[in-house]
Amino acid sequence: MNAPADTSSPLLFPTDFPIKVMGLRVDQFAQEIVAVVREHAPDFDPATLELRASSGGKYLSVTATVRATSRAQLDALYRALTRHPLVKVVL
Repeated sequence: MNAPADTSSPLLFPTDFPIKVMGLRVDQFAQEIVAVVREHAPDFDPATLELRASSGGKYLSVTATVRATSRAQLDALYRALTRHPLVKVVL
C-alpha cells in the first residue's frame, strides 16, 4: 500500500532511491556509510552497495539504493551523510 501523497515531493513513495556518497578512499569508508544508511533505512541490504574508486585511486564513491518511504526519511538521511566527517559529497 502506498503512503499518503506528499505534495512537496514529485516522488511517489515508497520508491527505490539511489544515493551516491563520495569521500577519501580510506579503510572503513563503505562500512561507515552503510551504518549511517541503516540508521535511516533499516531494511537496506549492504550486499547491494556499489563501490567505484576514482581514476587516481584517492577517492571512493559508494552508491546505496534505499527503499525510501517518505521525503522526510530521505532528507534526514542526506543530513546525516553530509555531517559525517569522512564524506565529501552526497548526490
